[in-house]
Amino acid sequence: MTALLFFATIALAIALSRLKGRVDELERALHAATTYAEPVVHGMPPHEPPLPVPVPVPTPTPPPVLSRPPLHAPIDVAKTDVRAPARPPLDFESLVGGRLPIWIGGLALVIGGIFLVRLSIEAGWLTPAIRTAFAAVFAAALLAGSEVARRLPATRDDARVGQVLAGAGIASAYATLYLAVALYHLAGPSVGFAVMLAITALGLFLALRHGPPTAVMALIGGFVAPMVAGYDAAGIGPLLGYLAVFVAALLALAIVRGWAWLALSAMAAAFGWAALLIALLPADRLGGVGVFIVALGVAGTLAVPRAGVSHPVLRGLPLLAALVQLLALAPVIDFDGLAWSFYLVLSAAALFLASRDATLLRAAQGASLLVTLLVAAGLIAGDNATPVALPVAMLLFAGTGGALSRRGHGWAVIALTGGAGPLLAAQIVAPGLLAPAGWLAADLLLAAAAAALAWMHRDRRDDSDVALVGGVAVAALGVGLAVAAVVPPAWIALAPLAAGAVLLAALSADSAAIGRLAAIPWGLLLGIAAVPLFAIGTAIAASVTFDPLPWRYLPPPAQTAWSIVLPAIAVLAAAMWRRTLFDALRPFVLSIQTVVAILGTYALLKVPLAIGTPDRFVALGFIERAILTDLALIAAFLLWHRVRAVALGLVLLSLARIVWFDAIGLNPALVAQQVGSLPVLNAATLHLGLAAAIVWRLRGLPLRHWIAATLTLAALFATVRQIAHGSVLTGPVGLAENWGYSAAMLALAILWLWRGLATGAADLRRLGLTLLTLTTTKVFIVDASALTGVLRILSFMGLGVALIAIGWAYRRFIAPVTATGSASPTGPAPA
Repeated sequence: MTALLFFATIALAIALSRLKGRVDELERALHAATTYAEPVVHGMPPHEPPLPVPVPVPTPTPPPVLSRPPLHAPIDVAKTDVRAPARPPLDFESLVGGRLPIWIGGLALVIGGIFLVRLSIEAGWLTPAIRTAFAAVFAAALLAGSEVARRLPATRDDARVGQVLAGAGIASAYATLYLAVALYHLAGPSVGFAVMLAITALGLFLALRHGPPTAVMALIGGFVAPMVAGYDAAGIGPLLGYLAVFVAALLALAIVRGWAWLALSAMAAAFGWAALLIALLPADRLGGVGVFIVALGVAGTLAVPRAGVSHPVLRGLPLLAALVQLLALAPVIDFDGLAWSFYLVLSAAALFLASRDATLLRAAQGASLLVTLLVAAGLIAGDNATPVALPVAMLLFAGTGGALSRRGHGWAVIALTGGAGPLLAAQIVAPGLLAPAGWLAADLLLAAAAAALAWMHRDRRDDSDVALVGGVAVAALGVGLAVAAVVPPAWIALAPLAAGAVLLAALSADSAAIGRLAAIPWGLLLGIAAVPLFAIGTAIAASVTFDPLPWRYLPPPAQTAWSIVLPAIAVLAAAMWRRTLFDALRPFVLSIQTVVAILGTYALLKVPLAIGTPDRFVALGFIERAILTDLALIAAFLLWHRVRAVALGLVLLSLARIVWFDAIGLNPALVAQQVGSLPVLNAATLHLGLAAAIVWRLRGLPLRHWIAATLTLAALFATVRQIAHGSVLTGPVGLAENWGYSAAMLALAILWLWRGLATGAADLRRLGLTLLTLTTTKVFIVDASALTGVLRILSFMGLGVALIAIGWAYRRFIAPVTATGSASPTGPAPA
């Protein structure tokens, strides 16, 4: 009780300090209306005080003002502040020494009287009737003292004394009534109710007579008295009746005097009592508390605006507080029909009040949001009334919100959240509540209702209409949930695809918001593909480190197809069809989806050969790798003039594979792999030759001629190697193979020079000359050192003849081209 007194003292001090300031302002205004104060001008000495004007005077005139020479500027007496001088500011000394003692003293009187009664009860000194009589006498003495204080010369100038005594008397009267009716049963309920009304009327009269301090004392005493006497001593019914009448009286007083603070304080204290009872009482005794909360929410919402509360949040606060308390009450009483009745009745009241007063729309929206939590919690708890209440709640919010949706966006939010939220929560937390066919029907009904809401707003085709955009979104959600309810788990990606199809059908040129909404099902598709994508990433990481058997890490082919490849194809095709799909997110979505499509395709392309053993790697490893690389190059060639960025990425990927795998890590000349037994028509030659041909045709690719030339030379080397070694290219380089490289290089250099001459292509001529230089260097440094005798002589003679012929041809045909820019068809240009 000491702690209670301490906190009550602090609260009382703050409240009374603010209220006293308002009273002081009223006193100053009254003083200014009856007395003229002399103008106060900064920088001038004060005038002589004017003579008082007799009261009453029909048309009072202010006394003349003596003229004085201006010090700085002329003074406009008509614009001078004539109010009474401001009171000195409130400091610690004036507060503690002059104001708080009176109020704390009044509070101490009330609490002392309550303790005196309680002590008599515990000690058994007096009978219940005498105790109640003493309490009544004490209350009457305090009330009489307040009237005496208003008239005594010593106290009538300080209105606070009468205010404190009146407030303490009202609080004591409420406590006495509680003792007589609820605790000792000295009077019946009807008599108690009549006396309660009398005390309420007296409190209203005294508050009107004495002002806010009396109301504050009555507020504190009325709410504290049941706790001191024992909240459940006479049962919960009388306690709730007492609280209801007491709150009603306080709200009536607040409305009459326009005291918004009193209305809000009464509501806060009443909800505090309700929360305390929910925490302390067993479940079978909480029915009345639910009724009290519903009544409190409705009555408070109706009363607070009449008491001067204008802020929209504060006006809807009683409804929201009641809804939250009912949400806390529901699990205590096992989410039974009574709990749902309380919530749905209050929600219906919130919707009705919001339809009459737009400032309460937020409270109705809060009800539509909280019902989703209530459904989820009820279904998790198990067997209760939630399955029956679920469709009722959805119909209440979706029907009301949809019917009023054209009034404003807030009603559309109620329709969408109150309709979709509970069904989605039920399908997530209790999938076994309905059979798949039942969920299919429920989800399709939700989709149809949302589509109807969007259709009602089809004339508002802009991104700001919540009913249109939100209706399309919820319709897509309903269709996606319906598909998810009936398809096997392996095909779950069809659900977000179905939702995306609804958005695609509703998409138009001026619906950027719907286009952005498509990113949600796309994100769900990525989530579904996360597991197989991780497996593919693991396989790629193993492959990059030259693991010959990455097949072991890949996901099952069916999972790859249904979760990655087919959704990727659908998304990319839809984005190509509707350019507004994904709106500003389009570049990001398409980039990510393209990468995902490539990864999924890579995994599926490894399925036919299924290289899972070392023997299969030797037989098929290079062939599979060549096929994957060449398919990427073919796709790049087809997309080169359509989607240049994707095509360039595929080209770079293919070239990186050739360098990293074919030339470095898994080079068939170093790691045993079969390329085929036919000369020229083997996997190594065809693979590198095709890559060279494609790169040569990609106009706009930097250094394409040099890259193509390098690939052509690699294909030539592979051909020579295959002729020398057969299908498996591993083994040492023999003499014939070495000369075969030189002969092939010389022949290729001559071919390039000839084609450069025939077509006027300077790049081919430069390539031919470069390769000729490399061939000559190889023959002189490498090949000749391995020969002796006649073979060395023949090799040098053959090389010399070839070089002379090339020089002659270059002098006759190529030099004129470089000089004139075109080749003569009949011979060299004249000197």
